[in-house]
Amino acid sequence: MKAMVFQGRDHTSWQDVPDPGIQDGADAVVRVDAVTICGTDLHILKGDVPEVEPGTVLGHEAVGEVVETGNDVHGIRPGDRVLVSCITPCGRCRFCRENRFGQCLGGGGWILGHLINGTQAEYVRVPFAELSLHPLPSAVRGEDAVLLADIFPTAYEVGVLNGSVRPGDTVVVVGLGPIGLATIAAARLYSPRRIIAVDLVASRLEAARAAGADVTVDAGEAPEQLVQDLTEGLGADVAIEAVGVPQAFEACTRMVRPGGRVANVGVHGEPAELHLESLWSRDVTITTGLVDTFSTPLLLDMMAAGRLPAVSGLVTHRFALSQMEEAYDVFSRAAETGALKVVLGPPTHDAVAMSV
Repeated sequence: MKAMVFQGRDHTSWQDVPDPGIQDGADAVVRVDAVTICGTDLHILKGDVPEVEPGTVLGHEAVGEVVETGNDVHGIRPGDRVLVSCITPCGRCRFCRENRFGQCLGGGGWILGHLINGTQAEYVRVPFAELSLHPLPSAVRGEDAVLLADIFPTAYEVGVLNGSVRPGDTVVVVGLGPIGLATIAAARLYSPRRIIAVDLVASRLEAARAAGADVTVDAGEAPEQLVQDLTEGLGADVAIEAVGVPQAFEACTRMVRPGGRVANVGVHGEPAELHLESLWSRDVTITTGLVDTFSTPLLLDMMAAGRLPAVSGLVTHRFALSQMEEAYDVFSRAAETGALKVVLGPPTHDAVAMSV
């Protein structure tokens, strides 16, 4: 089969690799029908995730059809249409029993495209299949569902829930890539008073307005002052860092009010300064987190019911699976190409990449 293989810093290739097979009774093999590229994949290419070894197939988000299952898999059968979660829980360890699947001690956690071969391939082996695969409702399109493999659970759990967004809150989201935009959509479920979206790219500010932001501001045009003006000098109730840049995190700590919450969602590849000399007396809560994906069944139900209308608008480019290298190029130059989320499908979609 073909797969996108990490070859070392700044080097990948779409190449032939062996087909995956069942290695454990709890495994399943899934034929990939829709897959996407995550900002974390770009962090891997930059060398920010050193655990990823050369030769690893990248990717941790996919939708597909089960083609084979191990002897211990009973709730998932060949022919089932499923969402492949970015997190793989063993279901037995202490953290899995607490729904902290991202911290799994039993051989799971974030392993696809990280510690084992991932989803940017024609087929993928999925360990702990009964907990790692989610049957798709017939009403949900694969292109939409693939965004629930990672970005929407991450935005909802690590951004909105960790940030304790409540009705009437002023929420600031810094960084308007797919995660930031999904955070805006998820925050709206809790009826905040206003959502302020911050980024440097005009097209992303426009996308934020479409996702439900009430106010948008260029990161270079004094967003901290705007937040002060809109809150009568108090500051935001919740500031969510969704880009993984130290300056963005530090700006969030300055924009939040006393007693407020800063939720860091972004993946950081270098240190950020924590100014405790100005934070210690302000009762500010700072949270971090790797997504656990405990919310995926809920989000799938909401999608099937039409309660996540912003999802489809995040897909800006579509490619055939065989165009993986082109898709990476477009996604990595998002400021130039306007790419938010790129979705790749079977070879029947070949020809020209579509932009919407």
